Amino acid sequence: MMFDFTLKDILCFHLSYSAHKGMYLNFLSCHWMTLSKQLTMGDFPLIFFISFIILASKVYAQQNYSGNTVMSCEGTNETGTTSASFLYSCNGEKFSCLSFLIFRSQSPYNSVSSISKLLSSDPDEIVHINNISRSKILDQNQEVIVPVNCSCSGQYYQADTFYVIPSKYDTYFLIATSTYQGLSTCSALVHENVYNALDLFPGLNLRVPLRCACPTRDQSRNGVKYLVTHLVTWGDNVSSISTEFSVSSQSTAYANGLSENSVLYPFTTILIPLPKEPSSSQTRTIKREHTEILYPSRHKISYSSLFIGVGTGVSLAVLCFILFIVLKHKKENKRGEVLGNRRQGKQKRNLPEHVLESIVGEDQMIKVYEFEELVAATENFSSRKRLGNCVYKGVLRGKLMAIKEMRTDISKEVKFLAKINHFNLISLTGVCKHHQLSYLVFEFMENGSLKEWLFKDDNAEAQSWNSRICIALDIADGLDYIHNFAAPAYVHNNISSNSILLNRHLRAKISNFSLARSANNEGKESSSMKFFEGNNGYLAPEYIETSQVTPKIDIYAFGIVLLEIMTGKGAVFEQDGKEVLLSETVLESMDKESKIQELTDPRLQVKHPLGYIIQQTDLVLRLVKLCAACLTMEPERRPSATEVIYTLINIQSDVQT
Repeated sequence: MMFDFTLKDILCFHLSYSAHKGMYLNFLSCHWMTLSKQLTMGDFPLIFFISFIILASKVYAQQNYSGNTVMSCEGTNETGTTSASFLYSCNGEKFSCLSFLIFRSQSPYNSVSSISKLLSSDPDEIVHINNISRSKILDQNQEVIVPVNCSCSGQYYQADTFYVIPSKYDTYFLIATSTYQGLSTCSALVHENVYNALDLFPGLNLRVPLRCACPTRDQSRNGVKYLVTHLVTWGDNVSSISTEFSVSSQSTAYANGLSENSVLYPFTTILIPLPKEPSSSQTRTIKREHTEILYPSRHKISYSSLFIGVGTGVSLAVLCFILFIVLKHKKENKRGEVLGNRRQGKQKRNLPEHVLESIVGEDQMIKVYEFEELVAATENFSSRKRLGNCVYKGVLRGKLMAIKEMRTDISKEVKFLAKINHFNLISLTGVCKHHQLSYLVFEFMENGSLKEWLFKDDNAEAQSWNSRICIALDIADGLDYIHNFAAPAYVHNNISSNSILLNRHLRAKISNFSLARSANNEGKESSSMKFFEGNNGYLAPEYIETSQVTPKIDIYAFGIVLLEIMTGKGAVFEQDGKEVLLSETVLESMDKESKIQELTDPRLQVKHPLGYIIQQTDLVLRLVKLCAACLTMEPERRPSATEVIYTLINIQSDVQT
């Protein structure tokens, strides 16, 4: 078919598109393939124009409101997109940023400590931004502002937290919609965790991706600095939510791909674009028994009617309840079979009892591989499959994995890794025991160690400050988790650029937990473990002198790693024919601004104008000061991992490339 249109038609379409962008994009996305089959070469101008509209919308568009699709637990929605599409797209100007969530207090999550642990946020920051005391028991349904580090994971933004299932009646759907109140989604939980929906039971540690986003370039140009993920409740609309945060309805609607009259559904989220951090004066307490919303220092807003879609929501709730009963019945049967198989497996495998208890206990999901499987996957541990010293790659049960050969007792490391579940900590998927050797099977990290990546020739990605600071943030996030949120808290005790691994998206994960120990048992390390090969440049002075082990030795080692990220040099490197410590070289040059550029990896200075060099000098100074704080001789004066995170986020907000 042939289309005949003029410039006037295009202008009219543009005006109509601006007003009804969501409808047009939805139509084009759903029907473009059908339409394209009817086009001829004579329609090339139209093809180009429509393609331009779609591409431009993806480059400059903000996030799209999910609507009731977030209530689905399917792996894909009706458009065929993966469940991760129920998180916000990674289309912001920065890969990582400070973001805010609105959480409504509800028992048992009605205190600063319980909310901070549930959402993996700093309790001191929650106290400060909400102007409340740490010990206060919050009113039911009182809104709480929760700051989080939001970062890209593949195509989507998320803030990671963890959740230990407390009840056998918990499901992915209930955890997403009730415990996390829609800040996560059922499909996202299914996508992020290896556990089948029918195999959930008390004690399992789930990874929970929280919905957050960073401002796009277009929003930043318009003065937007932060995005708040706001929970929609009964009676909310674009106008009322915008009024609550003193922003225009147009701005809120545009940030979510909505019109100002769009219908909003409970248990969903909407993004609020803000020019400055939110404050406690913008939160409210929802009193459902009086069907009214109370705003601090504002009049009461009452309502008597509910939104269009309430009928759908009620029907969905009834359907979910019926499905819940059916699935729980199947789950109990399946659970009995699984536990029976596990007990049989314990009798069949000739493994030490203390190892068995840690890897195939009833509350663990770590696989036990046969040695023959590893031999086949690694081609009999051939040099072609070797990634490094005693580490190989191979495909096990359809997935590419990293296989580490160990000659020491693995029970301690396995027990630790079985308890943790955090995006920035390496994931242990299985184990194997063969004669005197043990094997640990980990997720495969495509970019290898941070040390390898930093020293790799022809590494275009290493020219980006954003990439390097994002890596530093990931490391700090992982340390923050094991120091403050793991139960019990742990000290890694072996942080170095070799123990940091990078996946294909350059997201960092901490590995090598063989020397980890409980932070609750702070004190002196045993003499047999005091020094370990290859970590000379990372050891804190108190560790060298008195073998003292506290979370602060991890912070000291992190300071060294951050110096490596900045300079592209090793913790110990050769200068003028002799080995010198990177920390001493950098800190001695701190007060000499003329040498600031000399501290920076030359690859970070490529293709930047002179004006940018000045900004880069300030950036390097700020990073060096953070390193100096981490390397302070007195452990108690070093920052915590949480403080490091917020310092890096503030630095990253000023990074251009």
